[in-house]
Amino acid sequence: MSRALPKYNKRRVALIGGAAALALSGAVIVNSALAGESSGSDARTLAGPGTINCPDVASQLPAIPASAQAEVDRNLALLQTQIDEANKRLVDTVGQGGPNFVQNAILGPLASKRTAAIDRIAISIGRTAEKPQGLNSLAACTLNAEGAAEPGGDAGAGAGGEGGGAEPTAGATAPADGGDAGVGAISCPDVASQLPAIPASAQAEVDRNLALLQTQIDEANKRLVDTVGQGGPNFVQNAILGPLASKRTAAIDRIAISIGRTAEKPQGLNSLAACTLTE
Repeated sequence: MSRALPKYNKRRVALIGGAAALALSGAVIVNSALAGESSGSDARTLAGPGTINCPDVASQLPAIPASAQAEVDRNLALLQTQIDEANKRLVDTVGQGGPNFVQNAILGPLASKRTAAIDRIAISIGRTAEKPQGLNSLAACTLNAEGAAEPGGDAGAGAGGEGGGAEPTAGATAPADGGDAGVGAISCPDVASQLPAIPASAQAEVDRNLALLQTQIDEANKRLVDTVGQGGPNFVQNAILGPLASKRTAAIDRIAISIGRTAEKPQGLNSLAACTLTE
């Protein structure tokens, strides 16, 4: 009896262990199946509204001083978080708003947040090295939805200067330059309507830069027509919309600075720098 007992105990332990392993394997299989189903569901959801596509900032930075590395890394991580949040909002708001909802409620605010983070990166580098210039041209993002850019911009907002119907009209005249009406037009947020009262001492400088903003749109629309068929799917963003946002940022900064010399400097105008392609 004493010799048979250990064998019995071994068989008992083996049976219990086998049953536990079988139960655990079943749980793993069930959980894996549920996870796969959940993942597939998310993929199908995201496939509908498209995804946010933003220019890469990290690859455009110069050598980063050691003293700035932590601040740069923190803001690069924040830029990715902002894109993730925008993509989530894109999914959560499918079917809401009008034709400009994505531009006004998602892409516009995202560009503003990215501008702030990119500014912090440039400032942190500039404390101990040459401050990088032109990074704000990377703030504007686009919607990748079956290869098309998201139409956007408040075409009818404001009046005077760059405002009113001036920007959409400039875009609509692009085909008259010999292009194809199918290429679309550049649509930009109205700056003039967002300005506070302009001091008399700043009026000439403001008017000059508002006129320059319109010239920049006209030039971008001409380039849009002249380069039809060139480049890949991101050509318009990288070669036209990105540089345009950079130029607009500089002009908008000059407007804010000129007002700020004798009155309160307007804040947040850089969120108006990003433009979109209206099909």
